[in-house]
Parts: sequence; C-alpha cells; structure tokens
Amino acid sequence: MDFLTSDDKQRLEDKVAQLKAHRPVVIKRIAEARAMGDLKENAEYHAARDEQGLEEAEIRRISERLKHAKVANVDDIPEDMVFVGATVKLRDLADDDEDLYKLVGEMSGNFDADEIEVSANSPMGEALMKARVGEIVKVDLPRGTKRYEILELL
Repeated sequence: MDFLTSDDKQRLEDKVAQLKAHRPVVIKRIAEARAMGDLKENAEYHAARDEQGLEEAEIRRISERLKHAKVANVDDIPEDMVFVGATVKLRDLADDDEDLYKLVGEMSGNFDADEIEVSANSPMGEALMKARVGEIVKVDLPRGTKRYEILELL
C-alpha cells in the first residue's frame, strides 16, 4: 500500500490539475505544427506530440497512484512511531554520524531542506516505517547493509 501525507496528496492533485490545464496549449501547438505542412519532416509537430504523450502518461500515473494511495491520518499514529510525514533523528552506528530524515510519500525535490527526504517505498523508508524511538533499524542498501538507531521524532 502506498501512503501519502495530506500535503503529498494535495501536491499530486495540483500537478494533475496543472497538466490538464496545459492540454489546450499542447493541442494548439500540434494544430499549428500540422498547418505547416509535411508531417514526416515536421520537428515541431513531433515534439508537440511527444510532449502530449508524456503529459498524458504522467496524468495517468499520478491519477492511478492517487486512486490507490492511503492518506496517513497523523491522529491515529502513536507519538513514538515513525510513519509517513515524520521527521526522525538517526545515528549511523558505523560512524556515529547523526542526520535528520523525513519520511515522505512523494518526494518534493527540495534539496535545500534541513532533513533528507526518504520515500516510504525506498529501502530506508521501509526500514523506518512503524519503527519506534530507541530501536535499531537495518537498511539493505546497494553498497551494503547500514544500521541506524532512532534517536528521536521531531
């Protein structure tokens, strides 16, 4: 099951609305390019059609995800349990390095934040999901297994 925060859900719904609102612009570009003549060698036409295909695929992908996702209700989650939307302080047991991680349903793409975003579907996210403060989680990463202690929920 795919979990989202209410903010994630709203961001995805906004993205779908934005893509749908952009449809007339792309359709107009296709029509203008078609009016230029020979479609076989018409780069503008093919570019506009490619853009249309990519945007329609993205609308379908996001809509399908929204249809099957469950919005996490923070009131139902124990205060010491890691769940989607939680920010946790972890200590890497290999080098005692401490970092903040935020468990998200949908990556925002914001790399300026104080915490590292972790998707709930990633190996790190799956290890953190439903873990509690004080527990040690084992994360199987491509470069090997890492172990983290959950220090606190923020």
